[in-house]
Amino acid sequence: MERKSITRQSLKKYGEFLYQEEKSEATVEKYVREIRMLSDFVEGAKLSKKKVLEYREHLVKRYQPKTVNTKLSALNSYLQFSGLKYCMVKLLKIQRQAFIDEEKELSEEEYRKLLEAAWNQRNLRLYHVILTICSTGIRVSELQFITVEALKTGKVQIHLKGKDRTILLPKKLIRKLRKYIQNYGIRKGPVFQTRTGNPLDRSNICHEMKRICEEAGVDPGKVFPHNLRHLFARCFYAVERNLALLADILGHSSIETTRIYVAEGIRTHERILQKMRLIV
Repeated sequence: MERKSITRQSLKKYGEFLYQEEKSEATVEKYVREIRMLSDFVEGAKLSKKKVLEYREHLVKRYQPKTVNTKLSALNSYLQFSGLKYCMVKLLKIQRQAFIDEEKELSEEEYRKLLEAAWNQRNLRLYHVILTICSTGIRVSELQFITVEALKTGKVQIHLKGKDRTILLPKKLIRKLRKYIQNYGIRKGPVFQTRTGNPLDRSNICHEMKRICEEAGVDPGKVFPHNLRHLFARCFYAVERNLALLADILGHSSIETTRIYVAEGIRTHERILQKMRLIV
């Protein structure tokens, strides 16, 4: 079996392949970065199944299982692209957790505190971004599809990575966003724009969210856009306990992913155990 080393040229070709596969720019950068880390580990040696297995053990000692699997997915993708399928390794088997760590999840009360802090600081763009993500469950990368035109129909057509889905905008949110674009003179294109008219990106949003944490009295460690999406999922499931429908709304290809979003908190799990009264 032919063995190959990781080279600058092979990394460049792999990056071009990922772009052709319509992977996002962030995903391409992440996957290429993971292969560079592998390259550093093997120190220029040619890849073999033994080396890859050693690298997996190296990762296991340093990262959480989910993180290890993410890294291995990138690794396997590169190996398959490079014609080294025989070097691919299995992902770690992770038992689905029955409950979540509430210390890492954003509560409804904290969400409202963030909204209040953004409003008090007159950062109305951030206020409406937070409001929009949490009331629709949309991904931060999908905000660009919420346009002035979409507000007229009440529907957002999302097309990313070869997948299409439709998001319905709550009427109350539409009224708020219409008032927002009217005040800021936004007549076409994305509702959330930079000063130059480009769609607002993830880094802008994350940075601004961290800045309001102190006034809101919320731990910055749990304040990022994806936690707003988690909060939407939990609130939706509490009202409408339909996991399949929620998966469609969130754009998940697997219901197992959706289950993670709606897992009960540790305190709720403890109350269930107490009600069972099996300890006498």
